[in-house]
Amino acid sequence: MGARCSKFSFCWWHSHLKSSSVLQSADLENGEKNEKNAFPSFCDYSFEDLRIATDGFSSENIVSEHGEKAPNVVYRGRLHNGRWIAVKRFNKSAWPDTRQFLDEAKAVGNLRSERLANLIGCCCEGEERLLVAEFMPNDTLAKHLFHWENQPMKWAMRLRVALYLAQALEYCSSKGRALYHDLNAYRILFDQDGNPRLSCFGLMKNSRDGKSYSTNLAFTPPEYLRTGRVTPESVVYSFGTMLLDLLSGKHIPPSHALDVIRGKNFLMLMDSCLEGHFSNDVGTELVRLATRCLQYEARERPNAKSLVTSLLSLQKETEVPSYVLMGIPHGTASPAEPLLLTPTGEACLRMDLTAIHEILEKAGYKDDEGIANELSFQMWTNQMQETLNSKKQGDAAFRAKDFTTAIDCYTQFIDGGTMVSPTVYARRCLAYLMSEMPQEALADAMQAHIVSLDWPTAFYLQATALFILGKDNDAQEALKDATKYEAKRNKN
Repeated sequence: MGARCSKFSFCWWHSHLKSSSVLQSADLENGEKNEKNAFPSFCDYSFEDLRIATDGFSSENIVSEHGEKAPNVVYRGRLHNGRWIAVKRFNKSAWPDTRQFLDEAKAVGNLRSERLANLIGCCCEGEERLLVAEFMPNDTLAKHLFHWENQPMKWAMRLRVALYLAQALEYCSSKGRALYHDLNAYRILFDQDGNPRLSCFGLMKNSRDGKSYSTNLAFTPPEYLRTGRVTPESVVYSFGTMLLDLLSGKHIPPSHALDVIRGKNFLMLMDSCLEGHFSNDVGTELVRLATRCLQYEARERPNAKSLVTSLLSLQKETEVPSYVLMGIPHGTASPAEPLLLTPTGEACLRMDLTAIHEILEKAGYKDDEGIANELSFQMWTNQMQETLNSKKQGDAAFRAKDFTTAIDCYTQFIDGGTMVSPTVYARRCLAYLMSEMPQEALADAMQAHIVSLDWPTAFYLQATALFILGKDNDAQEALKDATKYEAKRNKN
């Protein structure tokens, strides 16, 4: 059932990519940095993997801006290893040519940069076409620029967004992927460190309708309106519209902005929230750069490399981390909401395995009710009796806290294959935790989730294993899910 890159669909990678300065090059590939900057490898995922990861493509997990009725919807999901992902599910008619889809996905999947929300896998089964990317937990540039709630985006951060975006485009160009479709403020995402990244999804077009722009025609490059084709220069034009967004805090049509600029009163373009917080010299330079990008003749626009050079010299507060400039808590998906934890949740947070053992022991097998176990008369054989006996012996060992024996007996029951019990997976999970085998414990907690999708205990045990593995962010997310499902269960 897993992605075909490793057992249990586990593509382990380090997600916290650090750079000592915003001036660092964006061209960071596998092998060019030390191990702590390793990127995820590209995997083929099964449709079932992604269905489970997204809770059945639940509308609650839609993160794309245009909602459920859009032809291609992006969902938030979580893999078996607890990692969050973004899953783009295409309209069934979007990619009729299987080979073209796979070739295109693998080509984009070869790119690896800390300036991109990297493509880490795909799925191509029947008519289904899905892309899997790193999940960026801190919303889009559109949200922070146009719909901010707590504070407007700071001038230094706007300059950093422009630079990082230019570096992303330069990296893609250097790897032969200079075409980007529909570059706009919704395509810039913020990672766990508050750093802006360019969505990899725009590097792939919809193969059937060939549309490269979904935005208002007032923002599309003039040559696209003439020919319907995207060129590298078209991408630079769209970059110019992004510079206008950053300057003004609004989505201003380029024709209107250029009229203002020709009137030599660029201050009229500037976001009023920035008053007194930027220098006229840097503002003038950014306006000049936007104007060059928005030239009617494509050949008169700068290339991505010269954009990077121009923007490097304009940077401010380069040693201040992005999450500080953005005003977001470090390493969390969003400002933390206090969780009203149950006793089980408290035990998970404390990693109190003894308390969890007592809770599991007290709960018994009541949560296995309703799990499909089709047992025909023929199955009541000696083998069946042996399977049930191994479970009984496992329960006795679990009660006596003989966790090594419990693991052996529960493994015999599971390997017997005649019955499925999420509780047995949960108990073996705890036995693994007690035996200092958190990786195996996490696999069992995930398996319990697969058997019983909305079972709070499975999420609680995932959280505990992830806390022990030092993956606190993922553990907190699992704890949130556990609390949510337990509240829903208590309401019913």
